[in-house]
Amino acid sequence: MKVEIYDPAMCCPTGICGPAVDPTLIRMNDAVMTLQRQGVEVVRYGLAQQTKAFLENKAVADLLHAQGKKVLPVTLVNGQVFRTGSYPAYEELCTALGIEPQAPPVALPMA
Repeated sequence: MKVEIYDPAMCCPTGICGPAVDPTLIRMNDAVMTLQRQGVEVVRYGLAQQTKAFLENKAVADLLHAQGKKVLPVTLVNGQVFRTGSYPAYEELCTALGIEPQAPPVALPMA
């Protein structure tokens, strides 16, 4: 089971740094970490940091040539394009992968 995410250009590989973090990126990062705990291989490619990966994947390169950067992010599940233009929810990825969603980890109170 493998999920590949081709992210638009961001300030860092996850986009969750800086003073005004997009909550969508936080949810996507949480989904990635949960999927990885479930044994799913998840690879993220950043347009600003790993341009070559975008060109080496024919499906992603074709989408970029046809639709431009607005097609990003592109999510592939087991090598097939699953979503373009937005990030899928964790539950949607679980359904596509054929696995059960896990409950989110319980946040411990700060001491």
